[in-house]
Amino acid sequence: MEELIEILEDIQPEVDYETCEDLIDGHHLDSMKILALVAEIEDAFDVTVPTVEIVPSNFNSAKAIWAMIVRLQEED
Repeated sequence: MEELIEILEDIQPEVDYETCEDLIDGHHLDSMKILALVAEIEDAFDVTVPTVEIVPSNFNSAKAIWAMIVRLQEED
């Protein structure tokens, strides 16, 4: 999770990722940042994020992103 927070802070530094629950709904991450984030997640965690996983519920918080990463790692 710490590595994920570092990636998020590199992409959008002004957000408190420990508590923020509206990364998408609150417009903290736009589509270009999501695409950059997906690429970073795939590289850092050796997973493939399918297009069907790129939905607001998976990206609205660091916890939701982390849960998706763990689930994808378990599926591999």
